[in-house]
Amino acid sequence: MMNIVPGGGTAPSPATRGEGATVRRDGSGRPRRRTALRHHRVAAPIASGAAGALALGILVTALPAAAAPAPDCATAYPVADLGAGMAVHGLTVSRGTTPEAFTGELIGVLKDGIGPGLDMIVADLDSPAIDAAGGIWQGMSGSPVYAEDGRLIGAVAYGLAWGGSPVAGITPFEDMQGYLGVAAAAPTVEIGPRMAARIAAETEVTTSQAARGLAQLPMPVGVSGVDLGRADKAATARGSALIGADSYRIGRSSGSSAATVDTVVAGGNVAAVLSYGDVTLAGIGTATSVCGDRVVAFGHPMSFTGRTRLGLAAADALYVQEDPLGVPFKVANLGELGGTVTDDRLAGIAGTLGPVPTSAVVTSKVAYEGRSRAGSTEVLHRSALADVTLLGALANHDRVVDGIIAGSQTQSWTIKGTVSGEPFVLRYADRYRSGYDIGFDGVFDLATVVDRLSTRPGVKVTAVTNDVRTRDAKHTYRVVKIQQRSEGRWRDVTDRTAKVRAGATLKLRTTLQGSDGSTRTVREDVKIPKSLRGTSGSATIVGGNRVWDDFSGPRTFAEMKTLLRTNLRNDEVGLSLRIGRGKAAFERERTSDPLPRVVGGQQSVTVKVVG
Repeated sequence: MMNIVPGGGTAPSPATRGEGATVRRDGSGRPRRRTALRHHRVAAPIASGAAGALALGILVTALPAAAAPAPDCATAYPVADLGAGMAVHGLTVSRGTTPEAFTGELIGVLKDGIGPGLDMIVADLDSPAIDAAGGIWQGMSGSPVYAEDGRLIGAVAYGLAWGGSPVAGITPFEDMQGYLGVAAAAPTVEIGPRMAARIAAETEVTTSQAARGLAQLPMPVGVSGVDLGRADKAATARGSALIGADSYRIGRSSGSSAATVDTVVAGGNVAAVLSYGDVTLAGIGTATSVCGDRVVAFGHPMSFTGRTRLGLAAADALYVQEDPLGVPFKVANLGELGGTVTDDRLAGIAGTLGPVPTSAVVTSKVAYEGRSRAGSTEVLHRSALADVTLLGALANHDRVVDGIIAGSQTQSWTIKGTVSGEPFVLRYADRYRSGYDIGFDGVFDLATVVDRLSTRPGVKVTAVTNDVRTRDAKHTYRVVKIQQRSEGRWRDVTDRTAKVRAGATLKLRTTLQGSDGSTRTVREDVKIPKSLRGTSGSATIVGGNRVWDDFSGPRTFAEMKTLLRTNLRNDEVGLSLRIGRGKAAFERERTSDPLPRVVGGQQSVTVKVVG
């Protein structure tokens, strides 16, 4: 295809790049060789008319005119025709939504550098923003790199493993055009001594630094709506791999201030979105090419999930943050959702502008001392459902309570969805208590249930609601004594033997000791069949749910449904009675009404049935 330039017509023919060179010094005073081409800027793409094509203007000082790159339906430059020393230029965003130019020079091509049959192109890039940040940055992934004739070479996707550097690994656009199938991931690329020496000779990077290889530019999940430290701690406690110490802060704009999807152009910001709302989870990078309603971006995977359904959104960059201990990173607000990411592949992500994926809605309602708030998040990919359930409750609790407090809370859950296409509604309620941080300690059970359900075959969760009421009260009860009603009085039988006549009623009373010195009793009566004459067994009184991982046990939807119906709440007392052996054994389970406090402790008694 022909490249389009402003005003119509075809692009000018390729021109020979300047031969002049400049030498400047970095902060250490060491000479740094750069070709004169480095200091010329290329204008950002300009939106055209109704056809939706994008044109690119060129602004060059003391440089022969070159063909404009075609950011819309770009033509790929063959990797086989690339050579060391070729001048390149590209587009990216360091602030706002308008792409800015950078320039560069190719260092070489690493054959099979990313994967079998997938080469990596290595270049030395330059712009005022790159210089200011100390190198290419996280969020620059996908930035298109063009040859002088306007054809698209590829996308910035890798940087030197040791940290910030202008040396970039570029994923060939030839391979991104096909959106790639499944291939083996290559997070780190060895560049070999010859390439390391070439990088060191042409940049300020030392040979030892270059020898460490190229690594995918970080693409951790960006998080908004919850403190990063608390999010990392909570995700670690839950065993989640989605959010970690490398997650970073993003923002979310709405209304007239939000970046719109018409800013998703070659070199512009683009995001792959897992959730959107109170808790937004997304990876923000750069669009490489837009063709009609299709977008290809990043130059490397988001999570390497192959065929997928993520939200596609615009973003507005605030600035690029230097990081002396790692890779610089872009700070941005997520903008308008306007499409679906359909492919998450080795050479990049691809998506379609237009409708967004169907979402599951996670709602958290928190009340405390007359204040209340209802927060909601749309979850676009089920891998984020459990994390959003956990973080949404934590973030909303922190917002309403406005502090880390000891206390207690009651929770009421409602989970809706379908199993094998048939609708279901599951409900459960419980009480939690913490001596330090009730907002944190109370969030895990529901997240575990949602995780188990959302990962079961045939189960689709469509809505999760958690109604939380928090109080400062933190006193508890503990099971301390079991008494038996016998011969008109209550006798202490804790760790002793309770004798009961066959055909009579076993009357037991449990004493609960409050952490504030108060006491309370719970009574359970069980009719003993005459057929048990001469047998024995035991009765165990348990305070609350003493097995924290109950909710992680069910392997099927039916098992989870049963557990939610029969599970012993944290504020209940449970009696487990078993008399006799084998299949003929007499077994009874009794549960008290919910108590106003969380209950702990356990006591047992031997039961002997006499004639």
